[in-house]
Amino acid sequence: MTHTEPLAGIHLILGGARSGKSRFAENLITQAGQAGGGTYIATGRAWDAEMTNRIDLHKQTRGDLWHTIEEPLDLCAALHACNQPGAQPVLVDCLTLWLTNLMLEDRDIEAEFDHLCDLVPTLDIPVVFVSNEVGFGIVPENAMARAFRDHAGRLHQRMAELAGRVTLVVAGIPMQVK
Repeated sequence: MTHTEPLAGIHLILGGARSGKSRFAENLITQAGQAGGGTYIATGRAWDAEMTNRIDLHKQTRGDLWHTIEEPLDLCAALHACNQPGAQPVLVDCLTLWLTNLMLEDRDIEAEFDHLCDLVPTLDIPVVFVSNEVGFGIVPENAMARAFRDHAGRLHQRMAELAGRVTLVVAGIPMQVK
């Protein structure tokens, strides 16, 4: 995956599980002249051994070029802290894991979305948001899964409206949506 345009503003990257979206997002930053990587805001939580292994593999894959902030809930505070003059670009991976954490903590989802969407236009640094597109499948059989899918769809719509670029990654192939 190559990308040669300068990195600026907000870029939303959507894709399914193991679609290559995180790798594409990382490459956006490193190929835009950010040889030192950037700041990686990781929203995942290690709830079990399998998720711990996934997180460890993700860290190994991206290497030491990235400054990592692990923030499962207060994404806005992490972004605000990164928004400093001359700061490196930020990669947020991922919005759907953040949503999962908010739901499990019984947070006010719409208020959290409002806070994020109010903050995003004020950011002076490039930010690449990664998220799982979950709306292509069947309607889930349980209420929590349906609520998750609906929240994710609304969040993606709001973020896509704010983003200067939106890319859908399928089977490792990025397709520009916006």
